[in-house]
Amino acid sequence: MKNLILPILSLSVINSYSAQKPNVIVILADDLGYGDVSAYGSQTIKTPNIDRLAKGGVSFSNGYATSATSTPSRYALLTGMYPWKNKNARILAGDAPLLIDTTQFTFPKMMKNAGYSTAAIGKWHLGMGNGKPDWNKTIKPGANEVGFDYSCLIAATVDRVPTVYIENGNVVGLDSKDPIYVNYVKNFEGEPTALSNPEILKMQWSHGHNNSIVNGIPRIGFVKGGKSAQWKDEDMANYFVEKVKRFLIKNKQHPFFLYYGLHEPHVPRVPYSDFVGKSGMGPRGDAILEADWCVGKLIENLEKLHLLKNTIIIFSSDNGPVLDDGYKDQAVELLGKHEPSGGLRGGKYSLYDAGTHVPFFFYWEGVVNSKKSNAIVSQLDIMPSLAKLLNLKIPSTLDGKEMLNTFLGKDEKGRHELILEASGRLALRKDNWIMIPPYQGPITNESGNELGNLKEFGLFNIKSDKKQRENVALKNQSKLIQMKKIFFSTTEGYYNPNTKEEKLK
Repeated sequence: MKNLILPILSLSVINSYSAQKPNVIVILADDLGYGDVSAYGSQTIKTPNIDRLAKGGVSFSNGYATSATSTPSRYALLTGMYPWKNKNARILAGDAPLLIDTTQFTFPKMMKNAGYSTAAIGKWHLGMGNGKPDWNKTIKPGANEVGFDYSCLIAATVDRVPTVYIENGNVVGLDSKDPIYVNYVKNFEGEPTALSNPEILKMQWSHGHNNSIVNGIPRIGFVKGGKSAQWKDEDMANYFVEKVKRFLIKNKQHPFFLYYGLHEPHVPRVPYSDFVGKSGMGPRGDAILEADWCVGKLIENLEKLHLLKNTIIIFSSDNGPVLDDGYKDQAVELLGKHEPSGGLRGGKYSLYDAGTHVPFFFYWEGVVNSKKSNAIVSQLDIMPSLAKLLNLKIPSTLDGKEMLNTFLGKDEKGRHELILEASGRLALRKDNWIMIPPYQGPITNESGNELGNLKEFGLFNIKSDKKQRENVALKNQSKLIQMKKIFFSTTEGYYNPNTKEEKLK
């Protein structure tokens, strides 16, 4: 009898909490691999706070970002649309225009229309303004113009200029007597770079990061002025933790939606002193411990404000892992037995599975029970699933699929098909199969990650061969034909076999 009663009780609890409009927090880590959290079995690193979300909610073993790089992945999460349908959804420079059209339906707009206070805190990397903005004035359009009531962000990545915080479109702490200027084409006269003044570096670059120097760290792009507004890399985690805390306090009596973009473990990895040396894997491992601490502080603040039981927390990563991504920080040398990809093949920038197969947890204390799910889910599916929960209308043209019961752990009816993307190159996952069409280009990139550029069609059964070591296309012609049909009908007009990996700039 107990087994018959539990689903009914669960449904009543869900309806009760839905009436109260549960708070929603999406935490998106940066370059965190499937094997970088101990919830998936890693014995080389411990992430107890992230694990709490995994063990107390639904832990997906087949959770996916849409893309193997940051900008397109984030675009998909916030719009519910495949990024490869937007020709500009590539890795953006720090002065790129806003990628999301202000008339577009978005996740924060949906939540705002439902009566939620909305905020974006942390990493953005979706562009600001109309291109090459004047950083000394209010920058519009930006996060606020696509549905966020409040925003406090880094414009792009930690390794790109400008290295300043931008709150509601304004650079924080800027001195009008020392205006800031940014250029991604040429340097400003007299400004030091990693090439002209290597003696002032406290962190050495390995590739692609030899432009302006901020805090002794060489970046991508050139900057002049704005000294009072420059962030201190090691203080960034604390800075955003405090911004999150203030947002929670301000909105504790009101339903809220928070998009929390962690900057870890993206390069340059400069964690706070409390974490330095603690992982035994150098700055990358230490940065992962710092990310876990950020999650812990979020949970702690929710508990103090008595908000945890009515808050949905979704944790994931924008793409797969990378070790040497432009700096000599011993990420490779100190790796030891740790497997950032969790035994999958590839990583960031790659069409192989580890490029987009990421940590993915859905936590809702008191409503969702602990469960490990093998269902295939995508970050595309978060928005339409929450729309179902809140009885909201969304456009029928979205690429995301409603699978609320899957996220709630009530069934395992995940996706059957998902198009995966890496730097404009596309692949298909269908059930336990992944098909990678032919692409020209190098086998690996400067970071050492395999890109998945094959001379002929690749077909992999990732249930029996999760490392994708055996291309079984010739042995399974009928399956290959089926996969080709689905792939080409879905991506008509978008597949380009000559697409190559985009450059860092």
